[in-house]
Amino acid sequence: MTRTIQQLFDLRGKNALITGGSRGLGLQMAQALGEAGARVMLCARKADELEQACATLQDAGIDARWVAADCAVEADIQKLVTETLHRMGDIDILINNAGATWGAPAQDHSVAAWDKVMNLNVRGYFLLSQLVGKHSMIERGGRIINVASIAGLGGNPVGLNTLAYNTSKGAVINFTRALACEWGQYGINVNAICPGFFPSKMTAGTLAALGEERLAALAPLKRLGDDEDLKGITLLLASAAGKHITGQVLAVDGGVSALVGG
Repeated sequence: MTRTIQQLFDLRGKNALITGGSRGLGLQMAQALGEAGARVMLCARKADELEQACATLQDAGIDARWVAADCAVEADIQKLVTETLHRMGDIDILINNAGATWGAPAQDHSVAAWDKVMNLNVRGYFLLSQLVGKHSMIERGGRIINVASIAGLGGNPVGLNTLAYNTSKGAVINFTRALACEWGQYGINVNAICPGFFPSKMTAGTLAALGEERLAALAPLKRLGDDEDLKGITLLLASAAGKHITGQVLAVDGGVSALVGG
C-alpha cells in the first residue's frame, strides 16, 4: 500500500546533523527537519550562537542539541561525528551548510583567503560526508544535502568579486553529482541546493555593495529569499518523498538562474 503524503514527509525517528546551523539558512533548514519530527544536531563554531539557536528550536517543540566545531579543521570534524553518533545514534540526514566567502578582485586575491574558502566549502564537505558515510550511512542508507549557491552556476554582477566562493560552490555542485553516482548503490541520496540572494550575515557585504532593491529587481519574482524559502525543498530531499531524487542541483533563487545571461 502506498504511503500518504503525510507519511512520506514524516521524519519522526530520524536524526539530522546540520553544519552552519546556528543561524541563517542552516537554522532555517534545521527548523524544517525538526518541524517534520526529526531530532537535530546543530554545528557551528560559536557556542553562544549555538545555545541560542538550540533554545529557539526547543521552544518550538523540536528535539535539538549542539556541538561546537570548525568544519575547516579535520580534528573538529572527527569530534563532531563521534559526538553526534554517541549522543544521537546513527545519522540519517546530513546537511553540509557551513561556508565562508571572501571578496577581492581576482588579481588581488590572497592565497591564504583562497585556501580558507576552499578548506571549509569543499574539503570540509568531503571530510564530513566521508566520515558520516563510513560510520553511519553506507550500511543503512541516508540523505546528504549540500548547500551550494547560484554563484556556483556562473559569474557575478559587476562589482561582486568572489572568485574563490564561486569556484568552491561550482566544486560542490560536481562533488554532489559524483558522490550521488558512487553512493547510490548504498541507498544514499546526495543532492544540492543552490540558494540565490538571502539576507544573512554572510551576504551582508554583498547586499550592501549591490543593494537589496537592485538584487531583488534582478529576480523574475522581484524578491529576495526569506526565512521560509528553503524549508520545502529541504524536507523534500530529506524525506521519503524524495527517495527517487539523487545527483540533482536545484536553484532556489526567485528565478535568477533562469535568466538568459543571468
